Amino acid sequence: MIKHFEEDLDKLRTRLIRMGSLVEEQVEFAFKALADGNEELARIVMERDDKVDKLDLKIDKLCQRIFALNQPVASDLRLLLTAIKINNELERIGDIATEIARVVPEAPGATHVAREIDITQMTSAVFTLFQSSVDSFINNDPDLASHILPTDSTIDDQYLHLRTKLIGYMTSHTETIADSARLLLVLQQMKRLADHATNIAENVIFLVEAKLVRHRGLNSDAEPT
Repeated sequence: MIKHFEEDLDKLRTRLIRMGSLVEEQVEFAFKALADGNEELARIVMERDDKVDKLDLKIDKLCQRIFALNQPVASDLRLLLTAIKINNELERIGDIATEIARVVPEAPGATHVAREIDITQMTSAVFTLFQSSVDSFINNDPDLASHILPTDSTIDDQYLHLRTKLIGYMTSHTETIADSARLLLVLQQMKRLADHATNIAENVIFLVEAKLVRHRGLNSDAEPT
């Protein structure tokens, strides 16, 4: 029984890492498709969304099976709770990547507007935050997770700056209102993506150090294990 339990935990971790890698590529491709106006790349992202959803269900069912057949305690229980939460965050990020990619074929002019207001700094910051959050989980690295948490507020500032800039651009280029409105939604989705990535980092800290840092400072006392 113990052997099967350990094998299931290893399988769970492997699937989560695979999920993280898959969604990371989805985000990378979606951002690149938007930057280049690459409709073929955008379609790849949209087609792969089903693959993300299927892996999400596999991870969820595995977690349910482990809970049903075992009585995990302490660190094993934290791994299961964290796996459920991180899997949920990754699935939502995958959905966001798909929505961003969908803009490319549906509103081609949004790519031009994105270049005009220059969203590259924000896309780079969001992708780096997400990539680092996944790395912190793969490497069990709470220090990396803690280090990247403040980045979320920086991205919030970038979002506010770009939103103001985009509204100004729409006002002076009224022919772009429809495409600019779609881009505004993209900026909002990127901000949400950063929030989900931050949640992953917070869950890594909980997994490794048994600290709940959401809505609290990083100096919180460890929760009983």
